Amino acid sequence: MNTEMSYLLGMICGNGEIQRSSRETTISIEIPHKKLITERNQDVRVYVRASIADIRQVIEPLLGTNIEFTQCNHSTILSFTKSNRDHAIREILMLINNAYSHNYISLNDAAFHFTNDEKIYFLRGFSDVTGYIRRSNYYIQPHLHRVYLEIPQNWYLVIDVCNLLKDVDIPVQNIDWAHPNIRDGNLNKYNEGNINFWKKEHQIKIYANEFLPIGFSVIHKHETLIELSNELTNFVIEEENNIEEITHKFYWERRQSRRNKLYHPGENDNFIPEEIRGRHYNSWREIAEDLGYHE
Repeated sequence: MNTEMSYLLGMICGNGEIQRSSRETTISIEIPHKKLITERNQDVRVYVRASIADIRQVIEPLLGTNIEFTQCNHSTILSFTKSNRDHAIREILMLINNAYSHNYISLNDAAFHFTNDEKIYFLRGFSDVTGYIRRSNYYIQPHLHRVYLEIPQNWYLVIDVCNLLKDVDIPVQNIDWAHPNIRDGNLNKYNEGNINFWKKEHQIKIYANEFLPIGFSVIHKHETLIELSNELTNFVIEEENNIEEITHKFYWERRQSRRNKLYHPGENDNFIPEEIRGRHYNSWREIAEDLGYHE
């Protein structure tokens, strides 16, 4: 393992698909373009294309093969093919427990024994394909900017990523779980007839300044991260608050205000993992603790 392989593994876990034949394995990685214009009104596709050139220079020598890429309006896709006997392929498959899609990946325990730098590079690769930083992603006050990491379907990967973040001392500010008690706690959507409204992606939310040690290799994301992190820090200082007291706290270090959620019929839905299915939750923290992200 090295930082380059960790970065590639993070990209695969974030938005990768694995296809295997009797002789070869093809891995494709999608970088979505949720918006076509950056926060500075520039073309996202141009920035991603430039970023891919840098990423290929790092990853191709590691793999010993070319990485192909295609781009359309709403995504860029990287792909490469190697023999099933190739060491890198065998290492990747072992670390993702032989999953065939990011929707079903769980990290092998070996990933939690990576060095600190390897964990950071894994998280950077993961964030390059799942992460978003926008002005609209603030917490209560418009200057408290956050990074969102979006993970569809995969509850266990949310926990794996949160625990890696904990290992490198980066607190999660919030997890917006795709759970009816979290996404439709007052049954507003359910009562409107939209009974499956809550079945969306999970979102891990991290304050922008806390995310700086990870950063992005995708250029426009990293530029926005620096800008919004500076705004957050300056705002907290101007308010005469201690930045660490505001942003550098894990959920178990914060006082929790409890609000009871209404019972939702979706609490028993098969979309929810068996170990928490049928349970009622009043907070995202309770789900995180039950699934394995805790002190």
